[in-house]
Parts: sequence; C-alpha cells; structure tokens
Amino acid sequence: QVQLVESGGGLVQPGGSLRLSCTVSGRIFSLNLMGWYRQAPGKERELVASITSSGTGRYADSVLGRFTISRDNAKNTVDLQMNSLKPEDTAVYYCNANLRASAYRYAMDYWGKGTLVTVSS
Repeated sequence: QVQLVESGGGLVQPGGSLRLSCTVSGRIFSLNLMGWYRQAPGKERELVASITSSGTGRYADSVLGRFTISRDNAKNTVDLQMNSLKPEDTAVYYCNANLRASAYRYAMDYWGKGTLVTVSS
C-alpha cells in the first residue's frame, strides 16, 4: 500500500521559515512527478511547486523566489523549504506523487493527509 506522510508544519511568524518533508513508502515501481499543494480556508487547492524525477522544479508565481522544492530519489522524499513566509501562506499543505505501484499498473496520483502551516504574529 502506497503511503505519503508529511511533516514539518507548524506555527511561524511572518518572515520566518519552515521546511516540509514528505516520505513515500510502499510498493514503488516508478516515482514520477512530485509536488506540494496547499489549501487555504475558503479557497481551492492550488499547486505550490512541482519537481520532476530529474530535479526540475516549477513554482507558483506567489511563492517564486521564496520556496524551494527538492527531492531525494534514493529515499523517496520530497521537501519544500519555505522562506519569508507571509500570512497568506497559511494553509494545509499536501504532498502529491505520481507513481506506478508496479509494472502492471498505470501511473496515478497519491496524496498525503496534509500538514498545517500557520503564519501569524
């Protein structure tokens, strides 16, 4: 059973930093695109950043220059370094991974349960 578990969320003051981590476990034949999404109160879930298996990152305009996504293919982890945090970054952050569980199945998306990030003074 594929499982994604996030960690690193918490309360931080504006201008502060947090590092989120996501570990993918279970049967993994091929781990493809990975990313971080977030959902703020009263808003739709949005893509924050994604990273290819070769390490190419893409970012939402709202976080460009402040957040950095990275992955460790040997450990099946993806991290999100968040700097210069703003109150509008407050949201539940979800880890996402597109993967094939075996050679006999199509790739599909898997999701973590989310970790809460609160930016407030």
